[in-house]
Amino acid sequence: MKPKIYITRKIPEVIYDQLTEFATVRMWEEEETPVPRELLLQEVRDIEGLFCLLTETIDEEVIQQAPKLKIISNMAVGFNNIDVTYANKQGVIVTNTPGVLTETTADLTFALMMATARRIVEASDYLRKGDWKTWSPMQLTGRDIYGATLGIIGMGRIGQALARRAKGFGMDILYYNRSRKNEIEKKLGVEYCEFESLLQQADFISLLLPYSPEVHHLIGEKEFKQMKKTAILINTARGGIVDESALYHALKNGEIWAAGLDVFEKEPIDLDSPLLSLPNVVTLPHIGSASEATRLKMAEIAANNIIQVLKGGQPITPVKIK
Repeated sequence: MKPKIYITRKIPEVIYDQLTEFATVRMWEEEETPVPRELLLQEVRDIEGLFCLLTETIDEEVIQQAPKLKIISNMAVGFNNIDVTYANKQGVIVTNTPGVLTETTADLTFALMMATARRIVEASDYLRKGDWKTWSPMQLTGRDIYGATLGIIGMGRIGQALARRAKGFGMDILYYNRSRKNEIEKKLGVEYCEFESLLQQADFISLLLPYSPEVHHLIGEKEFKQMKKTAILINTARGGIVDESALYHALKNGEIWAAGLDVFEKEPIDLDSPLLSLPNVVTLPHIGSASEATRLKMAEIAANNIIQVLKGGQPITPVKIK
């Protein structure tokens, strides 16, 4: 008898076909809407494999409803949507899709830096609204990236990829990480810096660390007051790392110059969020890994993790928590 798999969102047809050759597959057919919680709790009752996204909270309640479950395959690098500790206690393997989205996310991070610094979205809206009447010396002036100081918080794969891009723009690069990386310093020419010192020195601060309860609101009122008034904050990691209320007040009161955000504490962000009222914020709908090739590769890895485990083998990219 074929194993049973549930997929929580419509995935590329080629990956779906790969899974259906191996297993009996049920799938939530919507592309834009997450599976309702009530339906998810029903669908997991007789499955061995769960293919999910960050939009699904796979907590103790869900896992308890799935006594046959052997693997939760998350189509993402992050896994804060899953209670990994409880899953492991129940003998359920959790996997993610690291590595494949490194360069794509670094591209998006640098694009946010450029768009925010040079006020690209604001300038485009200015033109489209008919406000562009003439050229003037200080019209829509932004901040230079070339020669500026970039502070990277979290020197993992994506942080290193961002550093390589920044070198091409002649940036000075500082980084803070929970463990110092001497080899990376030599290879990339980056400088380790204590957290508070980085906040004080950097012109651009990029958050590229994984989310955990320990880093919830790592950047808040105290941290914004330590930054330069000309600083630009870029968050392509996870929304909960930044206190959004404190960010709004810092931007509104001129404590920092601007912010570029691909992630939010609540996703989708509420349209009445005060952050969306500010001209000095560039906002994106969590598209850090959204290139066609990258998303297809992520789906492929997630599918192969399920197939390997349900065949009795080892997962390709297991989540390991410390």
